[in-house]
Amino acid sequence: MEEQKKEMTFEAALARLDQIVRQLESNNVPLDDLMKLYDEGNEMIRFCNKKLEDASSKVKLVKEQNGVPVTEDFEG
Repeated sequence: MEEQKKEMTFEAALARLDQIVRQLESNNVPLDDLMKLYDEGNEMIRFCNKKLEDASSKVKLVKEQNGVPVTEDFEG
């Protein structure tokens, strides 16, 4: 799974998380599979959160102070 996560995009992880949620909500999943899906879902959440944190650390806001552009870190 770690190898796959390196190649996975944020959008792909989010889509997989959506699939997992739909499966869990279906109430047709055996307990063992449910636990595996739950664990995978948590991994997808951590992966997405990391991608968002990485992206927000790279985003800079540009403001103008007295006619001069000033950048500051984005704090979402």
